[in-house]
Amino acid sequence: MKLYRLLTGPDDSAFCHKVTAALNAGWELHGAPTMTFDATRGCVVCGQAVVKEVAGRDYDPSMKLGDQ
Repeated sequence: MKLYRLLTGPDDSAFCHKVTAALNAGWELHGAPTMTFDATRGCVVCGQAVVKEVAGRDYDPSMKLGDQ
């Protein structure tokens, strides 16, 4: 089964650490990162899709994908 997550957050080191942690947990980058400006918060927000293949599982919408 292939899992999908969209990681998001302000353009700061915490976001980079979030993506790095996902990569080190077996997730792979999926497509290019995206960035936009949040005028309400006054900051740039980043997004990066990641995917991971997990054997022997059935998809369940209640899954916590970050725990996989």
